[in-house]
Amino acid sequence: MKVLQMTNSILASQIRSERGKGAIGFHQDRISGLRDLLWNAKDMRVLDIGTNRGLVAFEFARHGAALVHGCDIYEAGLNAAREIFTEVEIPSQFEVVDLTEGPVALERAFGKQYLARYDIVLFLGIYHKLKEQVSEHVVFELVRHLVDRTERFFVVRTTMIDALAPCLGSAGLWKVHFSALSPFVGPLEIWSRT
Repeated sequence: MKVLQMTNSILASQIRSERGKGAIGFHQDRISGLRDLLWNAKDMRVLDIGTNRGLVAFEFARHGAALVHGCDIYEAGLNAAREIFTEVEIPSQFEVVDLTEGPVALERAFGKQYLARYDIVLFLGIYHKLKEQVSEHVVFELVRHLVDRTERFFVVRTTMIDALAPCLGSAGLWKVHFSALSPFVGPLEIWSRT
């Protein structure tokens, strides 16, 4: 068992260093903690912040989401997401967005297609990266903007998950799920407006 864990750890480390940009861990790690929400995705409008190659967004589409929007700064990943979604018969849009510019970057990239509310907003593996690049104020403004656009569920994955709880709680959301099962990605929380 220890050999298997060590092998998985080495593989994940190699994947991170070889990719340079992109998601950490394997696909099953990235969807760890999301299964219950996936089963309830039918007819939901999803905004995936930091979508990478769109594989998590694709899982929501596969489970019946009505619309998927995604953004990332990783253009090659977005091109892959766009290609993947040519096989999905729902409205989708994937845009290059530099989140260090705050909410205005999202509004500019999506234009009139940017919805006032999304049923599910995914904020997976982004928070700690933004904290390294911009001030606390810019990060808080972005998170608050995304929470304001959340109709039902705000999903966050970060190793700094406790730092977001006051912001999410003060916005009228309630934590309904916590998962820290994957050894390769940070803990995940699902917050609900209902």
